[in-house]
Amino acid sequence: MDPHFKYHVFFCLNQRGPEATRPCCANCNAQEMQEYAKKRVKQLGLAGPGNVRINKAGCLDRCEEGPTIVVYPEGTWYTYVDESDIDEIVESHLLNGKVVERLRIDQ
Repeated sequence: MDPHFKYHVFFCLNQRGPEATRPCCANCNAQEMQEYAKKRVKQLGLAGPGNVRINKAGCLDRCEEGPTIVVYPEGTWYTYVDESDIDEIVESHLLNGKVVERLRIDQ
């Protein structure tokens, strides 16, 4: 099987209402981080068919583990705090194929 993308990355951008009892990724700058990742992938020449696609997603149901992204085809789950974490995921995993263990969920 020849996948259309080497890596397909989904950022949870779910927004919950103020009455929600569970946290949500949107309150952790998820939209900003998704846009930043998309920009970095383009800057590094990784964007497009055969390479990397950065996508928005609804709830990925990992709310209590912080803002989340999942990288396919491996199904590697990450959490992050800021742009430096996104840089590390992009440069280590998407550019060099090495999982960032310190940010990985379900290690």
